[in-house]
Amino acid sequence: MALHLVEISGPVAPGAHAILLLDQAGRHTSDKLDVPANITLMPLPPKPPELNPVENIWQFIRANWLSNRVFSSYDDIVDHCCYAWNKLVDQPWAIMSIGLRDWAHP
Repeated sequence: MALHLVEISGPVAPGAHAILLLDQAGRHTSDKLDVPANITLMPLPPKPPELNPVENIWQFIRANWLSNRVFSSYDDIVDHCCYAWNKLVDQPWAIMSIGLRDWAHP
């Protein structure tokens, strides 16, 4: 994450400041993380589907391909997750519609 922040901070114009929205994953909120001076991290609330559309993507995947199943092994879980992800990737218009926010496109 630290290397990623350095890459993001590079193109920020001199005298400008970047605000980076991110989820609250441990690697994003660690006290040990060295954040460049020209970046402010702004964590989103936990699981905010209205602010972080990828939460709706995960919900769609779970609802359509992963829920109500009993997995026989770790490999079975991985196989099902790969299948679900690949099914979703084959539906780019579904991805776009799931992540679309009416308020973001007046």
